Amino acid sequence: MTREEVLQAAAKCVNGNRQEDYGSPENNFGLVAAYLRPYMRPNIIGIDSKDVAAMLGLLKIARIATGRGKADNWIDLAGYAACGGELERAEEATRSEGDERT
Repeated sequence: MTREEVLQAAAKCVNGNRQEDYGSPENNFGLVAAYLRPYMRPNIIGIDSKDVAAMLGLLKIARIATGRGKADNWIDLAGYAACGGELERAEEATRSEGDERT
């Protein structure tokens, strides 16, 4: 696959039926974070949706590192990065709004 094809496939995944099936990344990753908190405690104090996006990206990187990776792993990695970037942007906007009020 070309890099453009990987990005187009990732865009199709994150903008398509997955959100309809599983909800927004913020809500779905937030639920995963809620499930992970008790499991990871006391090693990690806080975990949020962005952390889940990063961890899922690491899962895909680990699969690629086996040497038996598939194009799907690269597509999913790009998709998780896109979702994480969007979550980061939303958080930055929320912080900016809070700064403007003070």
